[in-house]
Amino acid sequence: MDDNTHKALTADIPRDGDKSSIRQITFVILLSFLFGIAGSIFGSTFLSQGPANQSLTGVRTIQVSEESAVVDVVKRASPAVVSIIISKDLNKIPGYSTSPFDLGPFGLDPFYNNRNNSGSVQPNIQEVGGGSGFIISSDGLIATNKHVVEDTAATYTVLTNDGKKYDAEVLSRDPINDLALVKIKASGLPTLSLGDTTKLEIGQKVIAIGNSLGQYRNTVTTGVVSGIGRTITANGVSSGSEQLEGVIQTDAAINPGNSGGPLLDIGGSVIGINTAIDRQGQLVGFAIPINDFKKDLESFNKFGRIVKPFLGVRYVLINDTIKEENKLAVNYGAFIVPGTAGNPAVAPGSSAEKAGLKEGDIILEFNGVQINQEHSLAQVIKDYNPDDVVKMKILTKGTTKDITVTLGETK
Repeated sequence: MDDNTHKALTADIPRDGDKSSIRQITFVILLSFLFGIAGSIFGSTFLSQGPANQSLTGVRTIQVSEESAVVDVVKRASPAVVSIIISKDLNKIPGYSTSPFDLGPFGLDPFYNNRNNSGSVQPNIQEVGGGSGFIISSDGLIATNKHVVEDTAATYTVLTNDGKKYDAEVLSRDPINDLALVKIKASGLPTLSLGDTTKLEIGQKVIAIGNSLGQYRNTVTTGVVSGIGRTITANGVSSGSEQLEGVIQTDAAINPGNSGGPLLDIGGSVIGINTAIDRQGQLVGFAIPINDFKKDLESFNKFGRIVKPFLGVRYVLINDTIKEENKLAVNYGAFIVPGTAGNPAVAPGSSAEKAGLKEGDIILEFNGVQINQEHSLAQVIKDYNPDDVVKMKILTKGTTKDITVTLGETK
């Protein structure tokens, strides 16, 4: 090794006595070490938050956040969700008996002591069913389904989440939709806020709370909005069939007894009232949009009862199939179909009859809104009140004409 080579290898190596150079190199090494740590932290944080990085840590954080939101909603909402207990005197129900043997008139056993000292039949009040509801005012106003409180011969008791019982009064039942208002005498009660169903989106998270199966109070299930604007035919035990339009479909588990309970969004606002399930499917439930209930509440506050406008026609919505089958000139509108003995095509004395509507006519537009599969006649009418004057475009005997109609009231 020559002298030049030796100098090249040792030129940057400090001598033992050069303490200043040693301190400088030590400082540089320390800074490099610190910047290295900072860079590692910055890099890992930046990458874990980047849209292209779906690390396990990022997924876990999202899950914890969603679970926390659901738990928070349930904690805040549950105190305002109630169970509604239905009770009846079994002696007044055909087929029921207070006796071990169903003998004698009215199901009474002449050998069974079911009479009091005066000789009259002793009441046999028993719970016969249950549903759900939720408090919307601190003084005890409660929203629920009509089919939960439809029996005028029954008595109703509200059981709050803290275990207190209240006698309940049914203030009003919606004559068309499956909605009702119930009142208890109380004050300072927790309430739920009402949301806006016009902002619903398919796939958004929802939470259902209710008196599942009539015995599991404040059962919580979660799911998503599976569909919007569905039309279903709901069949009740005693109410018969009822067509409900514009309902929300959800896969949150809804069971008998959940009826009348709230369907909540992730912010804790009520966006629907649970009302029906499809027994042929799994996790196919339906809720009435809360905007429908807000319309009923507005009506109640104005008239002291829930009133609904009434036109008085029996119709089907026209589609391509209906058009072909009936040889119609259009593929949209409400076709007034032939009536039956108990359900005429045009109700006598109704607004429709007064306006001259008859069987075979087609209602094309209602106050400028075309009647079609997306805008049914029932959906459009529900935004109005009795005595409202509306304009309709109809097709009658091949001629299109405009008419004016004053809406009546559903009885």
